[in-house]
Amino acid sequence: MAPVEIAEDYPDTLLFIGGSWRSGTARIEVIGPSTGEVIGYCAKATISDLDDAVTASISGFHIWSATSAHDRAVVLRRAADILDSRAKLIGSQISAEQGKPFHEAVGEVLYSAEVLRWNAGEAERIYGRVIPCRQSGERLMVLPTPVGPVLALTPWNFPIYQPVAKIAPALAAGCSVIVKPAEETPAGAAALIRALHDAGLPAGTINMVFGNPDEISSYLIASPGIRKVSFTGSVAIGRLIGARAGQALKKATLELGGHAPVIVCPDADPVLTAQLSAAHKFRNAGQVCVSASRFIVHHSIAEEFTTAFVEATKLQAIGPLINARRVAAIDELVDEAVKAGAKLAHGGHKRPQVGFHYPPTILCDVPPSARIMQEEPFGPVAAICTFDDLDEALTIANGLPFGLAAYAFTDSSEAAELLINGLQAGIVQVNSFGLAYPEAPFGGIKDSGFGSENGIEGVQGYLHPKYAALARPVR
Repeated sequence: MAPVEIAEDYPDTLLFIGGSWRSGTARIEVIGPSTGEVIGYCAKATISDLDDAVTASISGFHIWSATSAHDRAVVLRRAADILDSRAKLIGSQISAEQGKPFHEAVGEVLYSAEVLRWNAGEAERIYGRVIPCRQSGERLMVLPTPVGPVLALTPWNFPIYQPVAKIAPALAAGCSVIVKPAEETPAGAAALIRALHDAGLPAGTINMVFGNPDEISSYLIASPGIRKVSFTGSVAIGRLIGARAGQALKKATLELGGHAPVIVCPDADPVLTAQLSAAHKFRNAGQVCVSASRFIVHHSIAEEFTTAFVEATKLQAIGPLINARRVAAIDELVDEAVKAGAKLAHGGHKRPQVGFHYPPTILCDVPPSARIMQEEPFGPVAAICTFDDLDEALTIANGLPFGLAAYAFTDSSEAAELLINGLQAGIVQVNSFGLAYPEAPFGGIKDSGFGSENGIEGVQGYLHPKYAALARPVR
């Protein structure tokens, strides 16, 4: 087990509406996954609170969209500095509420500050264009214009990064935001909101609510004041959110689930690849949407790869899963895989202890038809199967409806090009497991959603092109 920092002063989290904190009329328990005990509460929004948030976001949009790009960037950079200065405190709160090791939680806070800084720069790079005219005395222009108030719906696995990945580009573009973070992990998001407020963000520009996710999303998506929805979560809920946004004729960005394949070619170094794989696979206990899940290894190096993977896994320290339901789901997937013919190379089965812990687990000789090869485990389980040629490997890798991230390892430039072109995913990485960099687009295809976060594409998602024509006065 990895060291989890239990914040002694874990805060109760309030709503933030119109520049003020409010308690609401009810509270929701926050359970610490390391112990399974209540560590705090977050406020639950009423319909009246939601109406106030929409009204505030409309008012905030009028102010913020009229603020110069330079001044918007100043606020975002100032908020980044504030996060840096509070990183250890916020990290301890995230570690307590989400369960990730303290060093990972602090790293998430520092990375979120990077996201703010990059989007601050991007705010100053939102350029329009002039179109060559067909007749004299006329000017044709395309003006990037903020879409309006945004609803951001975020999950629990990265309590501060998931909100900032939506809030930062929206603010850079000149939009206001209502964010509904996960009720399981409210403190990380609240720390981000506090940093933005302390940095001088105008009242109403950022608002935060908690409550019943289905009720909040349905009510706010239907509100005429909301003009865009950005959601990260499961495919099933993403379909529902997308349908609601489509019914209301509102733009949507959907970052949904994945089941990332890793193709390990026969010319790859099996030991080094296994060591990299273990470090990547068990980050945040495997509760990462781009986490490697299906290892498709050439049969000639499969045994050496598996042995090295097991040894590297023994060195990994991980925290608990988010709740007891995830532990039961992982245990069920592992049991079904073994019954289907897979071999348990390491770990497996929940150990009797407090909290929601599950050991790092490796399955080998997994049939491609096994449920764990079809369904994203979202936990600390690696499933290994073998292949004979690249066509077979690509068939296995592309055989699911998901297309978020895919990885491959090879020493051949020819194979690398074939894999980059052949893997059906929004993110393809060869010979590395890179992070979600602020400057690079992050998003999937097929059932993994549409639209991007990060990169110039992230900011563009919060803008619409306004075509303007200016001619001489008619006389």
